[in-house]
Amino acid sequence: MATFIAIRNRKQTAGAMQGVLKYVAQDYKTKWGNLKFVTGHNCVPQCAFTEMMTTKKRFRKTDGRQFYHFVQSFPEEDDLTPQEVNAIGLEFAAREFPDFEVVVATHLDTGHLHNHLVVNSVNCVDGKKLHQNATDLQAHRNVNDEICLKHGLSVLEKAKRHEKKKRMKPGEYQAGLRGESWKLDLIHVINEALEYADDRESFIYNVEQEGYQVVWSDTRKHITFITPEGRRCRDSSLHDETFLKENLEMLFMFRQVFEFYPGSEEPEEGWLGEVAYNAVEFGRYLEQALDTPELPPIPTWSESKQRSREALKKLAHGQRFGGEDYDYDYSFSM
Repeated sequence: MATFIAIRNRKQTAGAMQGVLKYVAQDYKTKWGNLKFVTGHNCVPQCAFTEMMTTKKRFRKTDGRQFYHFVQSFPEEDDLTPQEVNAIGLEFAAREFPDFEVVVATHLDTGHLHNHLVVNSVNCVDGKKLHQNATDLQAHRNVNDEICLKHGLSVLEKAKRHEKKKRMKPGEYQAGLRGESWKLDLIHVINEALEYADDRESFIYNVEQEGYQVVWSDTRKHITFITPEGRRCRDSSLHDETFLKENLEMLFMFRQVFEFYPGSEEPEEGWLGEVAYNAVEFGRYLEQALDTPELPPIPTWSESKQRSREALKKLAHGQRFGGEDYDYDYSFSM
């Protein structure tokens, strides 16, 4: 079945919206032969940004949140064509955002087909602003399930939604055997949140959208996750070192440096050590660049005046100046 996830975009400006629209419509992600799978609901995708901004200006709502960004992913076993995936995305947009401008871009460059939906925050009919919360996200997922069933796609039961698409590690499996299914649910939520997060704030936002709480403090060694039922769990108890605080910080550093976008491929094995090495080397470079030799002390006015007096006393006693004496300035008055 298709999964439906909300993406947190930190920047909510017209420029950020234009950037996201350009990103989701890139040819190498959306073209298959001579066909490009980017369509629009209530807008023409090629000029969607202009149309969305025109709507905002018409209703004088150019400030605040500019857009919403969602990802609708389909597993390989559904065996869908790009045309079918894009059509499902358009159907979803018409169902959930009937009077909003929506761009639906189908990405073909990963192991599974997925749609990016970029929704204008202003209704193009009545000018009302779109507001979304965790309840709305769950409602979208319910509609997503209905559409999948309509097209003959499988829909997992709620209890099975948290089975990770990739194979679980032995530690996670053992945790399940010990009756810690709630921990498996948490691991799934964290994995899903990481797929669409480029920094700590985005990650926390994605986890909280699932009803969980995240306690992440710069002064504490561990991250604490709190389930909707109130269970508390540290990052070190999740059977995977990837979720440790220091490793997540390094992951987000990597994604910031290499301009991570949702749905992009994971870094190759060994990236963590490479980032750490590069960070250390960069720090050494800065230290060397800042390690300039100390300048000699600049003589104060009183020091120069005293030296001039001593030199003139020598002259008054008939002594000749040595080489160093010529370095002094004798223009000071007695």
